[in-house]
Amino acid sequence: MSALAKKLDAIREKGGLQLSDVAAVLGTRPETVSRWNQGRTFPHPSSEKLLLELEWIVEQLSDFYEPKQARLWLFSRQKLFDGKSPVDLISEGKIDAVLDAIGQLRDSIYV
Repeated sequence: MSALAKKLDAIREKGGLQLSDVAAVLGTRPETVSRWNQGRTFPHPSSEKLLLELEWIVEQLSDFYEPKQARLWLFSRQKLFDGKSPVDLISEGKIDAVLDAIGQLRDSIYV
């Protein structure tokens, strides 16, 4: 199993996301993500960077959300993001805003 396939597995296991969800976040086709998962092709560097960011975000969410809850949070519109969802921001490359929100969630849980 390739390193990239391991990352995709972690996203599925910890974040409850399917390959089609990953494709939607990255702005690519599910077939493309499937080929990455099989090791037949590799993502463009910008897609790879976004995939790694998504894996990091999912890892952070797994500290306090079950996979289905993490997926729901990622795809739900949030007041904090002016009605956008975290995946909208991830797709736009606004990773820090999503990580800041996760930090706020973490702080409110552990207070």
